[in-house]
Amino acid sequence: MQQQREPSASESYFWPSVLAIGLHVLVFGMLFVSFALTPELPPAKPIVQATLYQLKSKSQATTQTNQKIAGEAKKSAARQTEVEQMEQKKVEQEAVKAAEQKKEEAAQKAEEAKKADEAKKADEAKKADEAKKADDAKKAEAKKAEEKQLADIAKKKAEEEAKKAAEEEAKKAAAEEAKKKIVEDAKKKAAEDAKKKAEAEEAKKKVADEAKKKAAADAAKKKAQDAARKSAEDKKAQALADLLSDTPQRQQALADEQGDEVAGSFDDLIRARAAEGWARPPSARKGMTVVLQIGMLPDGTVTSASVAKSSGDGPFDASAVAAVKNIGRLTEMQGMKPSDFAPYRSFKMTFTPEDLAL
Repeated sequence: MQQQREPSASESYFWPSVLAIGLHVLVFGMLFVSFALTPELPPAKPIVQATLYQLKSKSQATTQTNQKIAGEAKKSAARQTEVEQMEQKKVEQEAVKAAEQKKEEAAQKAEEAKKADEAKKADEAKKADEAKKADDAKKAEAKKAEEKQLADIAKKKAEEEAKKAAEEEAKKAAAEEAKKKIVEDAKKKAAEDAKKKAEAEEAKKKVADEAKKKAAADAAKKKAQDAARKSAEDKKAQALADLLSDTPQRQQALADEQGDEVAGSFDDLIRARAAEGWARPPSARKGMTVVLQIGMLPDGTVTSASVAKSSGDGPFDASAVAAVKNIGRLTEMQGMKPSDFAPYRSFKMTFTPEDLAL
C-alpha cells in the first residue's frame, strides 16, 4: 500500500490562519456597525461651539459624552477581545483536533504500512517457499531425467550388444549360406556349361547337316534348272532344225504348231533365270506378290525392270527388280521371229517367293 505524504508545518497552519483573519475581519465589521448605530449628536454648529467651549472649559455634557464614547469603545474592545479569545480558542481546539486527526491518520497510515509490510513479507515468504518448492521439483525432475537417461543408456547399450550379437550370428549364417551357394552355383554352372557345350555341339552339327542339305538342294535345283534350260535349248534347236530341213510349207506348219511350246519354254527360261539371281530378303513372306514391268530387245537383252504393282514391302519389291536385271541377256531368244518376240518386247511378270510364277 502506498504511504500518504506527511503535510508540512506551513500546510498544517494555513487554514487556521485563514480562519483567524476572517474572524478579525468580522469583528471589525461588527465594530463599524456599532458605531453606525450610535445616537445622533446635536447639530454640528452647537457641537462645534460646545467643542470650542470644551477647549476652554470642560462641560458636564461633554464629559459624559466622552465617557460614553470611552465606555462604548471599551465595551467594543472587550467584545472584540472576547471574540478574539473565542476565535483563538476555537482555532486552538481545531488545531488540537487537526493534530489528533493527523495523529490518528499517521497511526492509521503506520498501521496500513505495517500491514502492507507484513503482507509484503508474507508474499515474499510465499514466493520464496514457492521458489524453493519449484527448485526442489526441478531438482527432482532433473534427478528423475538423469535416472531415466542412465536407464535409457543402459537399455540402449544392452540392445546394441544384442543387435551386435545378432548381426555377428547373421553374418556367420550368411557366410555359411554364401559358401554353400557358391558351391551350388559352381555345380550348377558346370552343369550349365556342359549343357551349353552339348547344345553348341548339337547346333554345330545341325548347322552342318542343314548346310549339307542346302548344298544338296541347291545342287539338285541347279541340276534341274540346267536340265530345264538344256531341254528348252534342245527343243528350240530341234524346232529350228525342223524348220530349216523341211519344205517351206512344212516349216510354216511346224512353226505354227510349235509356236506356243517355244513361247512357253521362254517363259519358263525367264522364270528360272530370275530365280537363280534372286536374293531372298528377311522381310519376304509367303503370299507376297509384286507385278514387274519388263522390257527386252530381240537379242534377249533385258533393258528395263520396274514395279508395276507393289507388294507393300519395299525390300521384297527391290529384290525382285534386281533378280530380273541380273538376267542380263538370254541368248536363247536370238533368232526368234518378230511375231514370236513381240510379246516379250514389253511384258508384265508376277513375282512371288514361292514359285516365281509369270
